[in-house]
Amino acid sequence: MKKLTILAGVLSAVLGTSEVFADQISGRVKDAQGNAVAGATVKVMGANAKVITDKNGNFLLDVPPGHYELHIAAEQYVHRSVKLDVKQNQSNTLDISLDKSAIEIVDVVATPFHTSNIESALPVTVLQGDELRMRQANSLGDSLSKEVGVHSNFHGGVASTPIIRGLDGPRVLVTQNGLDAGDASRVGPDHAVSTEVSTSERLEVLRGPATLFYGSGAIGGVVNVVDERVPTSNETKGEWLLQQDTVNDQSQASGSINTGTDNFALHLDGFWRDAKNYEIPEKDGVDEVANSASESSGFTVGASYLVEQGYVGFSYQDLTQEYGIPGHSHGDEDIDVLADLQQKRWQILSELDFDNSVIKSLNSKFAYTDYHHSELELDQVGTTFENESYEARIELLHQEFWHWRGGISVHYKQNDFAAQGAEAFTPPSDTESIALAWMEERHFGNVLVQLGARIERTEITANNVRLPELEFEEEHDDGHDHDHDHHGGDEVVRNFDVSHVFNPTSLSAGLVWDFTDGYNLGVSISRSQRAPSSAELLSFGPHIGTSTYEVGALFKQYESADHHPYIGLTDEDIVLETANNIDISLRKFKGDFGFIFNAFYNQIDDYYYQQATGLSAGDGHDHSGHDHGSHGGEEEIAHTLPLYLFTAEDVELHGFEAQVVWQISDSFAWKVQGDLIRARLTSGEELPRTPPARIATEFKYQSNNLSADLLFTQYFDQDHVAEFESATDGYLLVDANINYYFDFGAHNLALYLKGSNLTDEYAQVHTSFLKDLTPLPGRSFALGIRGSF
Repeated sequence: MKKLTILAGVLSAVLGTSEVFADQISGRVKDAQGNAVAGATVKVMGANAKVITDKNGNFLLDVPPGHYELHIAAEQYVHRSVKLDVKQNQSNTLDISLDKSAIEIVDVVATPFHTSNIESALPVTVLQGDELRMRQANSLGDSLSKEVGVHSNFHGGVASTPIIRGLDGPRVLVTQNGLDAGDASRVGPDHAVSTEVSTSERLEVLRGPATLFYGSGAIGGVVNVVDERVPTSNETKGEWLLQQDTVNDQSQASGSINTGTDNFALHLDGFWRDAKNYEIPEKDGVDEVANSASESSGFTVGASYLVEQGYVGFSYQDLTQEYGIPGHSHGDEDIDVLADLQQKRWQILSELDFDNSVIKSLNSKFAYTDYHHSELELDQVGTTFENESYEARIELLHQEFWHWRGGISVHYKQNDFAAQGAEAFTPPSDTESIALAWMEERHFGNVLVQLGARIERTEITANNVRLPELEFEEEHDDGHDHDHDHHGGDEVVRNFDVSHVFNPTSLSAGLVWDFTDGYNLGVSISRSQRAPSSAELLSFGPHIGTSTYEVGALFKQYESADHHPYIGLTDEDIVLETANNIDISLRKFKGDFGFIFNAFYNQIDDYYYQQATGLSAGDGHDHSGHDHGSHGGEEEIAHTLPLYLFTAEDVELHGFEAQVVWQISDSFAWKVQGDLIRARLTSGEELPRTPPARIATEFKYQSNNLSADLLFTQYFDQDHVAEFESATDGYLLVDANINYYFDFGAHNLALYLKGSNLTDEYAQVHTSFLKDLTPLPGRSFALGIRGSF
């Protein structure tokens, strides 16, 4: 393959669409004052070709004659795009001027269109580079918990998952390079997300419905973990990190490398992490969270075949985690329970461009994931969770048609989920979906319009669903649930099959209006639907990780003639969850002062949530010495858990997010951000575990060899609570880090020290099921070194 050194810049400040006659194009990228912009990326859109400007801002590219769209991006500058015609036997030198921006502008790969975070109608957050390395934690949720609009359901520091605008679980999709992570984290907050932050290049968060791109499981948002496990370039580069933490005596190491030759590219990465129980500010004689230790390791290998039109590649990942599940107890006995997680994942990705009058490009993604998660109690397997998933998505994009850009997407997904054992609170089930989506966008002058629609078919099937009950309805048959048998006596068990088919649809319209130089207004309106997950529908049993007894929406609480409560099959239809959402964003992105203000309103019909009943149920678990070896005694320990029932109610969520950045000088910057959300039933009652309001201010210093950050985050009291839910006091977190940069041979190194919760504040996370048992870690220092080449 003839290598395309194609591009490292292009476009003069004046160009919109212009003609350049050249076999070879040279140029220089500079700022408004005429100073060179080094390290700018000049990319040919729709082609696997890009170059980087040198220290003088210069670039050189060879291209065959043709029509191109070029994109120029540089850190702390506003991006530029241009269309041009390249003709033979003439040469031109281009001067490209970029405007400064206080807002970090980055391209987003979580959507099929080329867009940056300030060009999207839907609010987007991107965490990358040094900021990602300073924020990365043991879990994905904790790594993102300080980003605007994003919280964590903090579950002992290992299994924490992201909460976007008050929504989590089956409403927030976690993807790896655009494909579902395929783990069990959406079933319960005590199940770890199986994506690894330390080997990723960036984390992208789409705040708000992203169902057009990812399906109904993304009705609340998407977190896309981006890495180079399927390499798109044969450029040799890599990075590594070594770190030691004090709060949990954690050691960790990670590294990745990309290389290749000619048409072949190779990727390797790996990580290892070992942590003890983490310390907390002492309270009531307790100074650490028991059973919060963890050990994780994994590796990935990937390879690609590169062609002028794109690439085709694959990757294989092997991941192992063993972590404690805090708060597991029966009666008066605390029993350490460990989660032993293993995941193997294969991916095939390809992006191919076509010189065709109709088809522009074909993007294909395939993944197979084999996930296994055992809960070990007294060194014996108590409960096992397995998830085998298959996913395929094919995007066919067309050439511009009447200035419209877009295409169609076909998306298939299947999940075979099984939970077996004494604490299997949901039965084995199969969820299969297939969808067709259409997306288009067009510029009308200074207004970008984005339209989309998606139709989906989702089927949930399960055999041998159990209804353990002392008293229940004698007969209920709606054509889907077929009664097999009844068991009399003191314990009655009813077994039946379930098959439910749903047809969720989604519609979306958005616009981005550049109403004056350096400002834009984004508006996104959507109507999205979601089928309930198998766990929301079928659960019936103790979920020890959250210390709750969960009952799915297929069941309902009744009252007998003698006024005793009991659980039976519901007499109500199982319906789709429907969200009607509007987002409004106002952005200033040019100059040394910038801001992003977001306001949103989300009205959701038939919202499935866990409603506290005020009742308790036995966990049905036998902890006698006979079952567990030498546990001491043969007497079964009685234990009850609060009963939560999945219920569908209409709710309203609305809120505000703000970011203000001032680049005071070349070295000093100041940022203030905050968010607020209210989540209530339309009847006026509060939804449980809604994140509290917060505001943060950050001071940054940056020079050639030194950078430093100081961050203050104030979480306010959360007293807007649901019935049977307790309020949570506010707290102030103070974090800081310092980096010293230097070179060693071909390596760019950074020696760093980061401190967390420097005032040793006792902080309970309101969104956690175990907020009283697992407060945030106390004062912590981490010393590390990282390198890149």
